[in-house]
Amino acid sequence: MPDYSIIRIDDVVLDNAQPDGLLDGFDLMSPYVWTVGAEARLLVRVLPNPLGPTDPTGVIYSGTSLDWLHFRMKPEPAIAPGPSPDDAGGVEDPTVVISESDELLVYYTGVDAARKQGSMMVARGCSLTDLKEQRVVLKAPEGEGNIKEATIAKGADGRFRLFYEYARDNASRIGMAIGRTPDGPWDVVDDPFAVRPESWDNWHLSTGPVVQMPGSDPVMFYNGATADARWRIGWITFDANFERVTGRGIEPMLVPPPPEHRDATDIAFAASCLVEEDRIYLYYSLEDRILRRATIHRYA
Repeated sequence: MPDYSIIRIDDVVLDNAQPDGLLDGFDLMSPYVWTVGAEARLLVRVLPNPLGPTDPTGVIYSGTSLDWLHFRMKPEPAIAPGPSPDDAGGVEDPTVVISESDELLVYYTGVDAARKQGSMMVARGCSLTDLKEQRVVLKAPEGEGNIKEATIAKGADGRFRLFYEYARDNASRIGMAIGRTPDGPWDVVDDPFAVRPESWDNWHLSTGPVVQMPGSDPVMFYNGATADARWRIGWITFDANFERVTGRGIEPMLVPPPPEHRDATDIAFAASCLVEEDRIYLYYSLEDRILRRATIHRYA
């Protein structure tokens, strides 16, 4: 069975496009990074700290980088709350998919105006400045909570898998749906894996990025936690059609350092990956406010 370990951790730095403190005093979460040529592009959830009763739970900003670590941010949001009532309360957890026609699909969590329900939504366009058709993709059925944190991967059968986080019985779980295209429509199937009762991921699970490298089983760097929500990052591998688990790390791959502040959350949360030759770069957040990048090595 392969193993994955972290060999380096770097700060992810967001440089404001204007000298006006655009992101000063804000928390940063869900860094989704992808490449266009040699340039890395970023979408990130930004929210005030502390969050006021009328503040949106998130606004999504964008940036670009040539070294994949220092991102120059645009001053205007890429996705802002509303006008749809489904995302009037906030926009969170961006994930980017490029369609076969080179159209940009941005999956994100839309929080309703009452800030009580989160749904999986998608916006599409030729570029980040041309996003439109923001529509609900999946909404939780009766008895289940928010649907969020999209990850999309293609199976060997040519069909796409949409992984997502949902809530049930006061716990987070990972669900999966299958579609013919990266834009769906999506048919929900059985959960791809479950919690482990005697382990570090015995209560909560949340979706992380999937990496598919030649000669290796697809691997997801997923998020898991105990009942007190101490989130860590682990790994799990699947067969080529995501029908069977082929390996799973016993211990978490990434444990956050002690929080810098007493009131900070004890969380490390994976969001996206880039691959360069045999190196995997994992972008994640700490304490729901700080961005980092881990360089991962795969041991066969």
